[in-house]
Amino acid sequence: MALELSLASGLQAHRLRAAYERDGVVQIEGVFPRPVAEALAGVLERQTSWSLVHSGPGGEHVILPREALEAAGAEEMRKRLTEVARRASRGFGYVYLVYPMIDAYLDGRDPGHPLHALTEFLNSSEFMDFAHAVTGEPVVKVDAQATHYRPGHFLTLHDDRGVGERRAAYTIGLTRAWRPDWGGQLLFHDARGDVARGFAPRFNALTLFKVPMSHSVAAVAPYAAAPRLTITGWLRDDPPYAPSGMR
Repeated sequence: MALELSLASGLQAHRLRAAYERDGVVQIEGVFPRPVAEALAGVLERQTSWSLVHSGPGGEHVILPREALEAAGAEEMRKRLTEVARRASRGFGYVYLVYPMIDAYLDGRDPGHPLHALTEFLNSSEFMDFAHAVTGEPVVKVDAQATHYRPGHFLTLHDDRGVGERRAAYTIGLTRAWRPDWGGQLLFHDARGDVARGFAPRFNALTLFKVPMSHSVAAVAPYAAAPRLTITGWLRDDPPYAPSGMR
């Protein structure tokens, strides 16, 4: 399926910039034309092969491809996820499903997959110029991964600090329907540990926020009846992925 990607018309970057500068975060609803958002959501719902990603015992990033997930027994997965949750109680941790868009694109994985077109669009002048206009940050390239949170999935408190080229973070919400008691909110935390601001999973909404900023994704409730689907990543100012940008 070929995707004709573009931002929605009428987005007013100068007004969004004022909110971003004031609050350090801004959410932009209706960022894509509706048919584009519908098509992207369909790709995540029906055309994406997900891997499981979680934090490892030494803080490493552990990815289990689909084949490994299918081969693992229920007891093995239960023990693995119990250990992830135990470690998360003492520090940074996470578990969710992922499609690593940048790695898949650069490795030539899944030729013709529609998410490759989105990877290219996020690294196009149209999107990067808009992101720069809203944040004021230099944007040379854009990281991207697709994420799929199921019941029990979470991402604990962190601030994205430590990688200097990350100028801002973003999420693109493609969750069609969500109840507020299902969890999964993107939460921003103040110095006292209170929730300063939070956004429920939404459809066709771009959220941009400064780095560093303390945030988390609340655990998805065991009774949540729909997937939390997003595209996430960072706006960066280190050299592009290929000599002429995305190839």
